[in-house]
Formats: sequence, C-alpha cells, structure tokens
Amino acid sequence: MSIAQESLRLTGLFEAELLVELMLRYWRHPYADDVGFRQDLLEAAAEVLKASVADQQLLQEIAPQNMSLVAAVWYAESSSLDAAASLSTANNNERREWTEMVRRSVPSCFCDPDLLE
Repeated sequence: MSIAQESLRLTGLFEAELLVELMLRYWRHPYADDVGFRQDLLEAAAEVLKASVADQQLLQEIAPQNMSLVAAVWYAESSSLDAAASLSTANNNERREWTEMVRRSVPSCFCDPDLLE
C-alpha cells in the first residue's frame, strides 16, 4: 500500500484530527482554536489524498503515491491561501507564515522518501 493510500485511511481516525490540531497549535496557526476550520482542513487534506491515490501530481517534489497526511494538510492550506489571494485579510499573512514554518520544520515530508535512505 502506498503512503498516500495509508494516509487516506488515517483521515477517518481520531488520530488524524489530533495530528491536524497539533500541527495548527504547534506552529501557531491563527485558526488553531477554530474547530470548524480544523475539520474543514482535514476534509480538504482527505481530498488531496484521494487525488494523489488517483495518481494526480499535486506537488512537484513528491510523487502522488508518496503524499503523506502532513504534506496533504500543508497543500490544502497552501491551496486555500492561493485561491483567496485576492481577499487580503490580516490572518492571511499568519497563515502563509504557518505554511512556511511547517515546510521548513519537516522537510522530509516534502521530498521523495527514497532520498532519505
């Protein structure tokens, strides 16, 4: 089973909700306390993983089958920000900083796993 398939299976578990909440809180996302936002982000990440399982290339650095839950959460939030780029809000800068912090903090989630051996 691929990383994307395994990650997609996890999205239905409480542990996925916990991971998303911890990611948002640890890296100080401005909506970390918003339950609805966290749920929507997890649902969006599940859609990213479904697309990856269907072999859709979403991140240049990661083959679709290697998309992890962490990378899917990051991609979902980053894509949401890109889509709302014209709607400048005070929190958009903080949200963008969050995506940058996640990517810098866990770079292994954003590369081919074979490169880590």
